[in-house]
Amino acid sequence: MPTTDLYQILEVDHNVSAEDLKKSYRRLARQLHPDANPGDATTEARFKEVSQAYEILSDPERRANYDRFGQDVGAGANPFGAGSVQDIFDMFFGGMGGRSTQRRGPQPGPDAEVSVEITLDDAAFGANREITVTLPQRCATCDGSGCAEGTSPVTCVECAGLGEVRRVRNSILGQMMTTSVCTRCNGTGSRIETPCADCRGEGRKNESTTMTIQIPAGVEDGSTMRLSDRGPAGPRGGPNGRLFVHLRVAVDQRFERQGDDLHHEAHISFAQAALGTSIEVPTLRATTAIDVDAGSASGTVHRVRHEGVEHLHGRGRGDMFVHLIVDVPSELDDVERDLLRQLAQHRGESVAEHHGGGLFRKRAKR
Repeated sequence: MPTTDLYQILEVDHNVSAEDLKKSYRRLARQLHPDANPGDATTEARFKEVSQAYEILSDPERRANYDRFGQDVGAGANPFGAGSVQDIFDMFFGGMGGRSTQRRGPQPGPDAEVSVEITLDDAAFGANREITVTLPQRCATCDGSGCAEGTSPVTCVECAGLGEVRRVRNSILGQMMTTSVCTRCNGTGSRIETPCADCRGEGRKNESTTMTIQIPAGVEDGSTMRLSDRGPAGPRGGPNGRLFVHLRVAVDQRFERQGDDLHHEAHISFAQAALGTSIEVPTLRATTAIDVDAGSASGTVHRVRHEGVEHLHGRGRGDMFVHLIVDVPSELDDVERDLLRQLAQHRGESVAEHHGGGLFRKRAKR
């Protein structure tokens, strides 16, 4: 602590009462508070000096020692030299002695979550989607201040605008100062004496809002987008929290996605597989032709390059794989049976001759 007279710092006489000392400190704290003088380093240093002086003189034992010796010595002083007990705790325990984290001012809003279903096309190419959510929004009547028209918040007298309350307790090392959030102002450092009628002093109300989100190309089912400052509004003008958007990709009957590749099953007839053909298969946004070679077996795979999903963090797209499924007819008419018997006879293959069995057995009815 500097050698400057502590009473002069607080602008009081040496015989000042405890109540008048507190009044003078609160007046100076409001005047010198960093929030009222943003960017003013000189005023901020003066504010700290005033706070330190009041910390000593507000404690009867420390004040008595100061009056007797002209400095802060005795039970409440640091036995290891200059500085306070708080400085010793900060040195060894990283601030566990209870130093404030400066919680004053409006607190940010909480985080919120919402699930959005998108199509495979949206996931593959990206899209702008409008979503409607119901979240706490800044009150339009008071513009988030929580105050009725023509009024403004007042500094909390309990914490002098700090948003926290400091308490001193004795320990084996001397006196320790602890801090806690001011319960009277909930850590904001100010109180609303005339609240807004619409939001009841909260500065926010639950409302439905529609926003546009940009879905990046290449997202997968279960991906989560984090939107900063798009979540619930903070109380009394505090900044918005974050909105987490969980993406659910709807099932597409045409494709199965594996990574950035797509898989499609194309059904062809026995004759098409045997003789070969050309078929049209769907892609994400159009169709493409596939040449089926004669004698293709069921399970043959054709690869169509660059018809898959766009890569999320890179250029290009995955591929599409077309799996051929050869359909064997389960019901045949007489002409078809005769033609297949002729084919089997020509190839020297043994088949059932009666209508109810073998290849020509009709599907059992249940």
